[in-house]
Amino acid sequence: MNPILEHMSGLHTLTDDVIAMDILINAKSAVRNYAMAVTESATPEIKQILMKQLDEAIDSHEKISNYMMQNGLYHPYHISEQIQLDLKNIQTAMDIQS
Repeated sequence: MNPILEHMSGLHTLTDDVIAMDILINAKSAVRNYAMAVTESATPEIKQILMKQLDEAIDSHEKISNYMMQNGLYHPYHISEQIQLDLKNIQTAMDIQS
């Protein structure tokens, strides 16, 4: 969609929300996968490499979460606010299909 039309219709916010949430979900998945890989590693050298990657994944997750919270895209400590944001995004997505 044209960026001007997206901005005028308010859909740019949904796009930002969706992109940011997708990045956050991927960061969470990376943390989980590295943690599992650490516990399955066969050698101390591999375990050390994976632990370094895990630390970096945790740092990335924190940065992404902080960015989203600062920009009103994520409310992990205020569930009612997060639910309202999710409902708004659902309604906007449904309006796009109409």
